[in-house]
Amino acid sequence: MRGLSKRIIPCLDVKDGRTVKGINFVDLRDAGDPVELAAQYAKQGADELVFLDITATHERRKTMIEMVKSVARQLNIPFTIGGGITEIADAEALLNAGADKISINSAAVKNPQLIEDLAKTFGVQFVVLAVDTKHIDGKNIVHLNGGRLITELETEAWIKKAEDLGAGEILLTSMDHDGTKQGFDCNLLSKINKMINIPIIASGGAGKTEHFTEVFQKAGVDAALAASVFHYGEILIPDLKQELKRHNIPVRI
Repeated sequence: MRGLSKRIIPCLDVKDGRTVKGINFVDLRDAGDPVELAAQYAKQGADELVFLDITATHERRKTMIEMVKSVARQLNIPFTIGGGITEIADAEALLNAGADKISINSAAVKNPQLIEDLAKTFGVQFVVLAVDTKHIDGKNIVHLNGGRLITELETEAWIKKAEDLGAGEILLTSMDHDGTKQGFDCNLLSKINKMINIPIIASGGAGKTEHFTEVFQKAGVDAALAASVFHYGEILIPDLKQELKRHNIPVRI
């Protein structure tokens, strides 16, 4: 296990200015105000936060910028913003508003050059590639548009290409595990972790503290992300970190 502290990252899926959460990317329900939740997580000891505008459109970009400014005023921990970023200007506006990193997904698949352009403009450490993957006919396949669009890209090949282009971190979400609370996809995460040299954030499937212990021990990932278990108070971050520490997993207390 790498010596750096493992990161615990709450994820806030934002729709129309509210935090929402679903199962397998559907059946969304309200989970609260994103700015208030962000402040709570920072106090609890979250290492970072991720905000994903899951229905991003050009018209809502200004709304997201205002939210980023509000969040930045509340936080003393890094946070990543994703959703609807298709060009340098989008990323620049969000970073100028206070975001620490930007996350790209669909736009990067449609235009892989965007990864390289962002990395050269802002630095590799600012670029998080989000990958939504689903197991189909024995292969791991990349999905876009919040999981609604199937591509022909195999997940492993796409992630390797993204690393070569300059992605600084991979946020890998298993759609098969997402919202099920049955645990992370440790086999896939471990496989990809051995293929690349940049950090992986594991996403999809957290349901209890043991799942976090398992993903760090079995897959060796750098960070674990979850949403509903944090939003609804099923797992408290201080308790989770104490449990990880008991298993000799390095965390920032």
